Amino acid sequence: MDGVIFPFFSPHTSAFDRVLLCRMKATRKLKMAETTTAPFEVPPRYVNTAIVPETIRLPKICEHDPYFGMSRSALNELILPTPRNNFQPAVRSFVLRRKGSRTGIRLIDYQDLRRHILAHAENGVKKEEGE
Repeated sequence: MDGVIFPFFSPHTSAFDRVLLCRMKATRKLKMAETTTAPFEVPPRYVNTAIVPETIRLPKICEHDPYFGMSRSALNELILPTPRNNFQPAVRSFVLRRKGSRTGIRLIDYQDLRRHILAHAENGVKKEEGE
């Protein structure tokens, strides 16, 4: 090895710098050895299954519920005691409010609302054989 000088060494490179540069080169080789060419699978970014909530909020005025497409007034008739439902709401709901507050967030039980809608669903109109 007499007279062999590495390309990144100069005659003015100190012994400490040479050791440091050799370690850097060895570390680079080690990192290259740790890489893989084996195929791997990336999980999907979005899950395709629908998320079923426990409760839903009443939609804002003039908006519809994103799950069933019902208006705020239609949902209010189902969840609030009124003369139209003999003061017995068909769907369970509750108000979440801070202590001492007069207003809060009205939450509707999603499963109870779904059960009510499916129980009152009408069958589709059958087509006649001639059509």
